[in-house]
Amino acid sequence: MKNENDDILELLPQRPPIVMVDSFDGMEDTRSYTTLTVRRDNLFFNGEALDEAGLIEHMAQSAAARAGYLARMNNEPVRLGFIGSVDKFVLHRRPVEGEVLHTEVDLLQQVVGVSLIHVSVRVNEEEIAHGNMKILLQ
Repeated sequence: MKNENDDILELLPQRPPIVMVDSFDGMEDTRSYTTLTVRRDNLFFNGEALDEAGLIEHMAQSAAARAGYLARMNNEPVRLGFIGSVDKFVLHRRPVEGEVLHTEVDLLQQVVGVSLIHVSVRVNEEEIAHGNMKILLQ
């Protein structure tokens, strides 16, 4: 029997309980899309909402899902990635239990295993966080 994370686990090197993406929702050109439903049992759920570190991890794993998707399309192994830096991170509010995060990853630049991305996280039409990240692939 397949659980809801089986497909995303093919794209991510992370494993529960640290998986911070529910689904990879596709890509066009240099932009990709993911979702995550905020749950109380999430490792980064603190008080009544997902904490800032959880949002940053979700953003990084959204980029990892993109890289994993491209690797699978090219019959390559999914590689482990690391956050090299976070820049211009803005948190408007923390998402609460039951909210669905819709995340867009825009690839700004890629050079020899290093990706510079801009990530925007929305709940419905409201942007709740955005920022730039440097992701390093092993």
